[in-house]
Amino acid sequence: MLLLLRMNDVAVVILNWNGKSFLEQFLSKVIDCSEGARIIIADNASTDASIPYLQENFPSIEIIQNESNGGFAKGYNDALKKVDAKYYLLLNSDIEVTPNWIDPLLKIMEDPSISGCQPKVRSFHQQKLFEHAGASGGFMDSNYFPFCRGRIFNEVEEDSQQYNENMEIFWATGAALLIRSEVYNQQGGFDEDFFAHMEEIDLCWRIKRHGGRFMVVPESVVYHVGGGTLSYTSPRKVYLNFRNNLMMLIKNHEGLLFPKLIWRMTLDGIAAFRFLIGGEFKKFGAVFKSHLYQYANLRTLLKKRSALKKTATKFNQKGWYKGSIIWAFYGKKIRKFSDLNQRLFK
Repeated sequence: MLLLLRMNDVAVVILNWNGKSFLEQFLSKVIDCSEGARIIIADNASTDASIPYLQENFPSIEIIQNESNGGFAKGYNDALKKVDAKYYLLLNSDIEVTPNWIDPLLKIMEDPSISGCQPKVRSFHQQKLFEHAGASGGFMDSNYFPFCRGRIFNEVEEDSQQYNENMEIFWATGAALLIRSEVYNQQGGFDEDFFAHMEEIDLCWRIKRHGGRFMVVPESVVYHVGGGTLSYTSPRKVYLNFRNNLMMLIKNHEGLLFPKLIWRMTLDGIAAFRFLIGGEFKKFGAVFKSHLYQYANLRTLLKKRSALKKTATKFNQKGWYKGSIIWAFYGKKIRKFSDLNQRLFK
């Protein structure tokens, strides 16, 4: 009974855009494994048969129809304005959940200092492996490159239960994110200029600048298809990842901005050169365009930076890696999170 009472506080919100095939594959299990929680489909102006499919096969499911496809960030912001719940549980449409996946997340949220949490995320297609988007918790290095416990860049570890303890992290994946609605709304939700990719890292970072905390709870397990809307190898995804990472840096970096920004853009340039010599010309162009975006929008980004500095209180740096993940990966050939110098973590 207590579990059901807690579950009544949870709204599982699945953002859908032309994802009828994923709804067919995964929605029934979400419903079966989430007894007591509200299940809401936030549709981002799909042009496929998603809505007729839901209306015919799941007539009791709540549907919020956004007027346009504003991407992941705006899609969730628009939908969540219409959701009254203590907790939002944001869930990608291409995720298979498991029995009892919500309860461990809710238990950890009994600590009022915790703003949000995520489950362990494993690959749907290779189920012994962690999945790229979140793995067993997200971290950030000194140059603002995100990585995970179980995934560094594109190197993904096999899950042999080596990262099964609850742990405070820097960021929680937006693929399966349980967050207090009050905290989400206080920060104005996702930054809609991100469109998609890294908007959850930016949100977590902003919340941590007010002392917020995020946890990974590996007792809860989900399986993620990944790249369901945009392939991991897509030049468009490369553009969004490089662009949004720099946007996040400009907004949130504490201390002198331009020396850090110039250094980070230099590192991006090295990555772009690697694309160029590898014949990946579209990806080279994507990095170049991501830098042009920063020049064109610098004034807007600096305004956001100034506004955030005025409201920030105490930055919770837990989950920050004081070293360089690039040097660890390419220089020291480290491929596993557990092999990183743990003394460099705050």
